[in-house]
Amino acid sequence: MKSRNLAARIGRWSADNWKKAFFGWLLVAVVALALGTAAGHKQAPDSQLASGEAAKAQRMLEQANFKAPATESVLVQSDRLRTTDPRFRAAVQDVVHTLASADLPNAINIQSPLVNAGQIAANHQAVLVQFDVRGDADQAKNKVQPMLDAVARVQRSYPDLRIEEFGQASANHVLAETLGKDFQKAERLTLPLTLIILLFAFGSLVAAGLPVLLAFSAVLAAIGLYSLYTHLVPGDFTTTQSVILLIGMAVGVDYSLFYLRREREERHAGRSSREALLRTAATSGQAVLISGATVLVAMGGMLLAGNKTFTSIAIGTMLVVLCAVIGSVTVLAALLSKLGDRVDKGRIPIIGRKRAAGESRLWGFVLDRVLRRPVVSVALSAALLVALSVPALSMHTKLPSFTDLPHSLSIVSTFQRVQKAFPGSQTPAVMVVHAKDVTTPQYGRAFVDFQERARATGLLYRPFHVTISPDHTVARVDFSIAGNGDNKASISALNALRHDVIPPVAKTLPGVAVAVTGQTAGTQDFNNQMKSRAPLVFAFVLGLAFLLLLMTFRSIVIPIKSIVLNLLSVGAAYGILVAIFQHHWAEGILGFKSNHAITSWLPLFLFVILFGLSMDYHVFILTRVKELHDRGMKTEDAVSAGIRRTAGTVTSAAIVMVAVFAIFATLRSTDMKELGVGLAIAVLIDATVVRAVLLPATMKLLGDWNWYLPRWLQWLPSLSAEGAPAQQPPQPRAMRPAH
Repeated sequence: MKSRNLAARIGRWSADNWKKAFFGWLLVAVVALALGTAAGHKQAPDSQLASGEAAKAQRMLEQANFKAPATESVLVQSDRLRTTDPRFRAAVQDVVHTLASADLPNAINIQSPLVNAGQIAANHQAVLVQFDVRGDADQAKNKVQPMLDAVARVQRSYPDLRIEEFGQASANHVLAETLGKDFQKAERLTLPLTLIILLFAFGSLVAAGLPVLLAFSAVLAAIGLYSLYTHLVPGDFTTTQSVILLIGMAVGVDYSLFYLRREREERHAGRSSREALLRTAATSGQAVLISGATVLVAMGGMLLAGNKTFTSIAIGTMLVVLCAVIGSVTVLAALLSKLGDRVDKGRIPIIGRKRAAGESRLWGFVLDRVLRRPVVSVALSAALLVALSVPALSMHTKLPSFTDLPHSLSIVSTFQRVQKAFPGSQTPAVMVVHAKDVTTPQYGRAFVDFQERARATGLLYRPFHVTISPDHTVARVDFSIAGNGDNKASISALNALRHDVIPPVAKTLPGVAVAVTGQTAGTQDFNNQMKSRAPLVFAFVLGLAFLLLLMTFRSIVIPIKSIVLNLLSVGAAYGILVAIFQHHWAEGILGFKSNHAITSWLPLFLFVILFGLSMDYHVFILTRVKELHDRGMKTEDAVSAGIRRTAGTVTSAAIVMVAVFAIFATLRSTDMKELGVGLAIAVLIDATVVRAVLLPATMKLLGDWNWYLPRWLQWLPSLSAEGAPAQQPPQPRAMRPAH
């Protein structure tokens, strides 16, 4: 009887219409990329990427058309000279004159520390020469290089002093340059590394090249579609583009790998190319659809996070997963129908020898011992994962910044020196005041009161900066704060500003609205939002995944067990991530400097990604187990045979994923390192401890209970890889009706 599930129908159509399927996909990918490139992308404003009160403050600035220029600082510092020394003063004057020269027309509002005591350090061995970059702050990074070069020339004239520039524009300039080079590096390494791994998996150039080309075409199509989306709805393009490449190559290769390996197995079993292809479409093709749907469900959870960054990442990843699924079940089927046995062309000597579609000896060895002692296997492996999860209890998060770049970059070391000499001056708390007219004498006195009360806390320091919007409705007041911007001292300073400094003065001002933003406020508000939204995201992802697995396997036990196993692997990944990045021991190995925190958006993102990706393997393995069980095989035998037959594919897929993710662990920004390490470790744990030990051991212990579905749920539709079950699964003995 022919299978009539959706994947089988798609596979049959693609095989019968290979030109339409292949060239249609090619046309869609090329057009999407071309239109996306032509339209360009739009970055969402800061108010949409921020959270809570920080977002409110950013909106007030944007609505008043507040165009505060980017402020830069030049640090002049000496280990032995004081600011009153003639040579020190000469160096300061040289910096001021250089910036004021006609060669640097974009350097404006130059403030000399020789006339402003607030720019002199407490030890009188460091000063800040401050200036603004003409024009929009967002474009300042493109104008700052001549100023950096000019300051470097002054430094060469005073080798006994330290003269360095730092600020918003110079930091963004270095950040954009670093991220751009890193993304290019990831692109260059991903394709050849994936191809090499697949050459070992398939032994031929054609078979290895198909998954890589399909995955990469899915990535290009998704980037084009996402660019079009952001042209209509601005988003966080920089972060999302990296995630699209990362996830797209991983799942795209995985889905194609599942499909190709099953097709080879069917052909080695003696079926014709046509027969093997149609059977593959009905089994592995359906597994790909279910896996893709599970990943899409997980990604959809990010839409409930209430933050534009997560919305952007969700849309981008959903697009690339959808493209990967479509390519796998249509284009791959079309090409296989056309190529037939020629899919094995381009065999590589030694590794390209003919291989039978046999079982993995290594995993067979492990599986025999796991199934022989299932209780011990469950106890030891679960205890290991729980132990690995323990460090996650001490997780601390912060928003990423340029300080997460390698400390070998001069801009980062300059920031540290400025921060030490002028605490909080480069990560200020920004108070935004909105009223009908903030230039009246009453508001002038209020700004003085704000500053006096701020200094009285001992947590907020000079220099204070007050900037007024062109329409006089908004004032921006910068307060230098204690701490490094995200530690306890900075949070205490922020709370003092919000709760002690602002309210007594603000209540004396009629019709005023006040909000605080800045790095510390942004991190605090983002973390608070994640704490309130995370339960909603978790419930959505777990609930829909449960329903999807329930309909796929016609069992209430398998979804519960799958979710528990996936949560164990996610928890272990969290724990290892904290152990690596919140401490110093791995700095030399991975080439980073610990900031004692995990990137704020990463925990929630990792949860949805890892949950979705781990379900790929779970669905792929369990559909094979269920297929064998539905044919009449005992549960224990079906588990053993199903895992043995899929072990090689899962291993190859896991190696590809780990390799792709590990590339991101080599990038220079700490948040990308955390992303790569977290995903690589989680997939490794999932493909070994969970799939090879916990899954088979728990299934053996549960026996026929694995397939238990209450009578009141029998009405649910089936998403089985073979449509409706071939036979009614036996009930557990305790559940069989008495005669």
